[in-house]
Amino acid sequence: MRQIETKGGKRWRCIKSIEATKKGRVEREAFGRQVSAINKAEAQARIRIRANPERSVTGK
Repeated sequence: MRQIETKGGKRWRCIKSIEATKKGRVEREAFGRQVSAINKAEAQARIRIRANPERSVTGK
């Protein structure tokens, strides 16, 4: 992670995200879709764990 100065102030960005901005539009959009899919999968997993807390403890 690196801190980047933007118009709205300082923001933290991952290095892969910074590198993606230097590539072409197609590659940049593909990277964004991939990261969005990963974030969505992680969020859905957290929702499932919260909905079934006993399953995460017992492993069944």
